[in-house]
Amino acid sequence: MTKPPDQPKPSSHLALQVQNLSPAYFGMVMATGIVALAAYQVGLNSLAWGFTTIAVLTYLVLWSLTFLRVYRHPRLFFGDMIDHLRGPGFFTMVAASGIVGSQFVVMAQAISFGFAFWFLALFLWIILTYTIFTAFTVKEEKPTLDKGISGAWLLAVVATQSIAVLAALLAAHTAQPYRLDLNFLALSMWLWGGMLYIWMMSLIFYRYTFFKFAPGDLSPPYWINMGAMAISTLAGSLLIENAANAWFLHSIDPFMKGFTIFYWATGTWWIPMLVILGIWRHAYKRFPLAYDPLYWGAVFPLGMYAVATHRMATAMRFDFLEPLSTAFSYIAMVAWLITFIAFLRTLGRSGQSS
Repeated sequence: MTKPPDQPKPSSHLALQVQNLSPAYFGMVMATGIVALAAYQVGLNSLAWGFTTIAVLTYLVLWSLTFLRVYRHPRLFFGDMIDHLRGPGFFTMVAASGIVGSQFVVMAQAISFGFAFWFLALFLWIILTYTIFTAFTVKEEKPTLDKGISGAWLLAVVATQSIAVLAALLAAHTAQPYRLDLNFLALSMWLWGGMLYIWMMSLIFYRYTFFKFAPGDLSPPYWINMGAMAISTLAGSLLIENAANAWFLHSIDPFMKGFTIFYWATGTWWIPMLVILGIWRHAYKRFPLAYDPLYWGAVFPLGMYAVATHRMATAMRFDFLEPLSTAFSYIAMVAWLITFIAFLRTLGRSGQSS
């Protein structure tokens, strides 16, 4: 049987990696970028810039591989986009762009670069949101809920809030009247991201509690349950800080503070639950602990929780939360290092076997 023309037999290790490239691999950029910001906020500036260099280089390499995959395997690429399990992974492209842009703004005050990444993230968000969810709606053959949904769906929330975060950061460095425009867009995206979380989390929690749950079903993206709330907390905290320069934010300041604490509390609740489920998966059920690109989706929430907690503590003068933020900054860096070592070992073994 002859293969389709867009799926040639891989002739090298690189060709195989391109063919099977996970759309969620931009999660590595998300994780590295947010860990850089976590390191920066605890004063480890040299380490933060090291993480930033890795994040930017990884971002460029992944875009190169993605364009190569679109050119050589368009059916596989677009087939992944409309797949219920793999499709949401494309939102890591949006979030990665937002996180890298935020790094340029926070660490280098490079506002022009921040705007470039923001426009790219917004463009990708529009294209991916309406392509993926329209396809999920109109496709004739659909999986059942227990087979078609996972924590990766919440990457749509993370992508939305990453645009809100970067818009709020840019607004603080932009003159009027564009400052008002950016703050209003950030507020709108923050509110929409919260609504989207409620929709999706209801389905995910229903799947959790009313369908059979095997160890293999508990994939690392379930940590996005917490990460989506952490980045929502960060966006809300930035909007609170911007309230003095936007009358409509000032008028709803108590609302923003209440919902920001609500998001933070929800994300905090998820941490022990996810740890318990991880112990059940690997210690009780003996599910093998091996490197998977999806593990970057577990590192990202830890770093985001550290950054969001610090920003909320600053915006609302919750000084008693700073030790928690510092602790999670170091936890996120350790988790990143373990995952990166596993990535390098896997890369080395696959290179030797090719």
